[in-house]
Amino acid sequence: MLLPFLIVGGVGLALLLVSLILGDILDHFEIGDGAISGTALAVGLVVFGAAGTLTASLGLELVWAYVLAAALAVVAYVLSVLVVRNLTRSSDGAPVSAVGLGGVARSDISPAGGEVSLDGPGELERRMAYSAEPIAEGSRVRVVEQAGSRVKVVAD
Repeated sequence: MLLPFLIVGGVGLALLLVSLILGDILDHFEIGDGAISGTALAVGLVVFGAAGTLTASLGLELVWAYVLAAALAVVAYVLSVLVVRNLTRSSDGAPVSAVGLGGVARSDISPAGGEVSLDGPGELERRMAYSAEPIAEGSRVRVVEQAGSRVKVVAD
């Protein structure tokens, strides 16, 4: 009697892996303004399969295993849709300008390029940088221009 739960959970896991590797499949169909997300659907299916398997193996009647699994799957789906929507909105926001931020040269910087770590909010990684004058690794720098994610810096 666990086979339906295992099959649904397995399909959900496969869909989740595809969504993580290739991106959200259902996102391309514009269904319900993001109300249907392939990633959230996959999470719901995995939770349904796992919850059903666990409740059925605990000896509850099969009807209650389906009811509990379905309820938990709906909750997981709704929470996943909210999380996916929130993450999508935050990543689609207007980019924050790095002009004026200070940082440290993580490699030698020249007109050809280099890398810096900036001290601004949300600056967790290194950025590609360039400078009109050579700047040694480890020097403090300040951003004077930005083109996409690449920044022009001067020695601080």
